Amino acid sequence: MTQTRIYVPLLPDAVRRLAADGQVGPAPVEAFGVTERIERADPTGLEEEWEYAALCEAVDAAAGLQGTTVVKRVVAAADVDPGSVTPDGSREGLAALTVSTPVPLSRIVSFHVDETAGDQGMEDLLWYDATELDEVLRLL
Repeated sequence: MTQTRIYVPLLPDAVRRLAADGQVGPAPVEAFGVTERIERADPTGLEEEWEYAALCEAVDAAAGLQGTTVVKRVVAAADVDPGSVTPDGSREGLAALTVSTPVPLSRIVSFHVDETAGDQGMEDLLWYDATELDEVLRLL
């Protein structure tokens, strides 16, 4: 079955709820992923480059969720049914998507977490496999 990779920006409290509830939700879930808009913006790009662009937008969105409180940016990468994903032109960014169902923990493949709260660049993001959720929680 074909899956669509999405990137979901999360605040630390949302990661804790994910651990407790076993899902990101309720639906609709705001996410980012490879869209036609990203492909059109870089028509000679490779799938990996488009996915990186989507991840970058999700990381920026995670920073935007913080408001005036500085916490670690967190993005969960997940593979979901493409039928549940639609482009979201109402939000800023070429990669904005809406997922019509909650995203179960079983569909999450990795977490991308700031090394230090207040980090701004992509180079300081740490990568964790989905099986390392307890370690991600410890870092928050």
